[in-house]
Amino acid sequence: MFLNCHSHFSFKYGTMSVEALVAEAKGKKLDALALTDINCTAGVFPFIREAQKAGIHPVIGIDFRNGVKQQYIGLARNQEGFFELNKHLSEYLIHKREFKSRAPEFENAFVIYPFSEKYFPLRRNEYLGVHPNQLNRLTTSPWIRKKEKLVLLQPATFTSKLEFNAHRLLRSMDLNTLLSKLPSEEQADPTDQLYSYADLIARCESHSYLLVNAQKLLEQCQFSFYFQAVKNKRDILGSDWEDFDFLRQETFKGAIRRYPDLSPKISERITKEHELIQQKGFVSYFLINYDIVTFAQHRNFYHVGRGSGANSIVAYCLGITDVDPIELDLYFERFINLYRENPPDFDIDFSWTDRDEVTDYIFRKYNEGQEEHVALLGSYSTFQYNSMLRELGKVFGLPKTDIESLIHHADKDGYQPDQFGKLIIKYSRVLHDMPSHLTIHACGILISHKSIHYYTATEMPPKGFPLAHIDMHTAEDIGLHKFDILSQRGLGHIKSALEIIYQNQGVKVDIREVEKFKKDPRIKEHLRTGHTIGAFYVESPAMRMLLAKMKADTYLELVAASSIIRPGVARSGMMREYILRHINPERRKQAHPVMADIMPETYGIMVYQEDVIKVAHYFADLSLAEADVLRRGMSGKSRSKDEFQRVKNQFFNNCKKLGREDKVAAEVWHQIESFAGYSFAKGHSASFAVESYQSLYLKAYFPLEFMVGVINNFGGFYHTEFYVHELRMNGADIQAPHLNESEYLTRINGKTVFLGFIHMKYLEKATVEKLLKERRANGPFLGLADFVSRVEIGLEQLLILIRMTCFRFTGKTKQELLWEAHFLQNKRKAIVSTNELFRTGEITFGKKPPQVPDLDETDIRQDILDQIDILEFPLDSPFHLVKDQSIQGIKARELSQYLGKQVMILGYLVTVKYTRTVKGEVMNFGTFLDRDGDWIDTVHFPPVVKKHPFKGRAIYRIEGKVVEEFGFYSIEVNRLERMAYWNAGEN
Repeated sequence: MFLNCHSHFSFKYGTMSVEALVAEAKGKKLDALALTDINCTAGVFPFIREAQKAGIHPVIGIDFRNGVKQQYIGLARNQEGFFELNKHLSEYLIHKREFKSRAPEFENAFVIYPFSEKYFPLRRNEYLGVHPNQLNRLTTSPWIRKKEKLVLLQPATFTSKLEFNAHRLLRSMDLNTLLSKLPSEEQADPTDQLYSYADLIARCESHSYLLVNAQKLLEQCQFSFYFQAVKNKRDILGSDWEDFDFLRQETFKGAIRRYPDLSPKISERITKEHELIQQKGFVSYFLINYDIVTFAQHRNFYHVGRGSGANSIVAYCLGITDVDPIELDLYFERFINLYRENPPDFDIDFSWTDRDEVTDYIFRKYNEGQEEHVALLGSYSTFQYNSMLRELGKVFGLPKTDIESLIHHADKDGYQPDQFGKLIIKYSRVLHDMPSHLTIHACGILISHKSIHYYTATEMPPKGFPLAHIDMHTAEDIGLHKFDILSQRGLGHIKSALEIIYQNQGVKVDIREVEKFKKDPRIKEHLRTGHTIGAFYVESPAMRMLLAKMKADTYLELVAASSIIRPGVARSGMMREYILRHINPERRKQAHPVMADIMPETYGIMVYQEDVIKVAHYFADLSLAEADVLRRGMSGKSRSKDEFQRVKNQFFNNCKKLGREDKVAAEVWHQIESFAGYSFAKGHSASFAVESYQSLYLKAYFPLEFMVGVINNFGGFYHTEFYVHELRMNGADIQAPHLNESEYLTRINGKTVFLGFIHMKYLEKATVEKLLKERRANGPFLGLADFVSRVEIGLEQLLILIRMTCFRFTGKTKQELLWEAHFLQNKRKAIVSTNELFRTGEITFGKKPPQVPDLDETDIRQDILDQIDILEFPLDSPFHLVKDQSIQGIKARELSQYLGKQVMILGYLVTVKYTRTVKGEVMNFGTFLDRDGDWIDTVHFPPVVKKHPFKGRAIYRIEGKVVEEFGFYSIEVNRLERMAYWNAGEN
């Protein structure tokens, strides 16, 4: 009966979730209905699932509209019909066309047109829909003689007056108009709801044939879909057997390369994985990932394969990952097993500069002719509570100040909003978490065997690749497993550094020699001392501190460090306990014997996600399936609370049967709970560690080129300033941007580093492009006058270059150049206004240059202020700016001499970490540089934070007690004061 139902995937129109729609239909005792969202197919498969569970016959289709003006509705007779509808919708969405008033000829889909007084011929599969409100017009219409072509068109968009009001608010938001000015034609009819059969008959009065025809139409639509089958691209080489044979061949080729002495243990593991991969239908999934990384290698793109895919020796042999699962004792069942419903998941990271080319390759390679098989995975942006308060405030016409006040007070006890405030808060809660619009998943790509349009419509976002309407949960549910192609700056650092090393030293570095890096003494020293600034994943103050405390210098220790620093382990106290056991073998004896036996590598402490499964299985005798429930529950994955609670009870019951002490069982459970979704899979940590080693090798042997690579990729824990500082500490000669030496990005020549023009905040990119183009075409600039005559530039842009000492090659002071710049600009204006026709463009001083007045010498402090203004950081020591130069304090390298004593030290703030104690109070960890450029680490407990808070980027006077833990020195601060800076106006 219901041929035109809308869910909230009719964005900013429908108000019901798919679940609510089906529940409402079941409550009305309906046995069939059609989901036809407006220009969207996002809800199709969730709707089929829900309807089948409720015993309702699901029919799927699309409501084709231009804006809100309905052109026609398409209903899929079968899967081919859904393909036709998706293809049609996608063509119009991708090319951003309007739908015509007549539908194309569909072979396997029905078409329903909205009621029109004018008669027009209908094809065999086309019908005219009549809304109950149009019955009076029908009786005098020529259509009354074509009853067999008429169907009831009772839309269902909301369930109540409350939802109708929400619908009107959505329409106002979509049109960016006040609710009071919302046109009636831009909203649905208030009666567009689901009705029981009895109510529908009453609404149709004497036109019951409309219901009969609608029911027949629904019965003819049979969309059978097998959710469990894998829908990914297969038969890469022509058949399943050829694919599998190729996978075996390539795996063993890689195995010989990875393991020169191919032992029976390795061969057995490979064979076991191959059998499971084939059995689960994932052969092509591996081959496509293999193809992607092979393409990347041919293009000299670096990648990191991470996630639980690192548990696969097949992935390791194919080069998808660089993590050896044998070395790390990673079991394949964490990635793929017969009982795991979730698909495999390779996360492949590329440099942010290479990712788009890799994506383009995938689309070109796996699309076939006119049929599309590849699409970006969709996602949905949802309405959030505070943003809804703001949006609805606009819809109701509230002033901005009232809206901000409402947002600030809305959830506070005792707050009494006015009439409009109450409505806004009420409907913000109604609309909260409702999808607002389709967006792009961060990294997912779908590659289907049949055309992608058998499963979803697509549209074209600004990214330039077709975007699927389904999200990751729907894709997973229907057996369409995503390929994750991510980007990160860390790989950009490595790629840029390798290019810069070759340019500066003529050396080609093989960055894939990770096994050699693991044994390298220089890298070991960097790890032990926490000298890791710029290195991927190990450069944060917390990580440097942890590495120094652990004295970590091996691959396995670095893998463990990547996991124990995560909040779940750290907050449980297990990070400290791990360090104690790591440095003191006697302490390891405190571990429960069973736990120590299960996890000898981590001294009986749970560190990785896999440890949950190990402990639950070996300590509490849970089955692997039950253990995985705990792991997934711990990770925040989709498992029911009831199921999790059942397994928790089973855990404690089994412990009792096994004779475990209640106290020990409770402690083990506490470790499981404390993970709370923050821990890493071991393979994930290992993948990060591999990239860390690659970064550390470059840092250890090519520190200057590596740091320039970090600077040019603008990605890292710290601000650019501190990578420049690291360059200086490694012996580089740091030069401010130079008119004749600098490029857009930072460059290095020998040990001299010229900062790039990109770092000059106020310098326009167009100015830089003109400057570089002219310099490359006609050679270096000879001076200020030569530059002004060759490059068209405004006075403001010219002064920025002068203030940054870009013209220092002239030998003139900044003040002289500033004076000349004004003179030249005035002379240029005079030349232009005097005779534009005969202007040569050359500006000179003539025979007698202007007499420059006596000017004060440059003060280094003024230079530093200019640097901070233009670069946003100083190149000279910021300590020159301290007003009272008599205050000195101790040096960071002297801290060990003052253990347990109160000290005073001046520190230039690098970064602050904000955290909360178990009582919810704010405490801080600070990182500073002293006058000599050495690092200072500080701890600020809650009372000190309240009394002496941080006050922005500055130099601080730090007073406190020197403390030491595991050989790492820091200061427990009891007083923090921002130092007063020099002010030129006070001289």
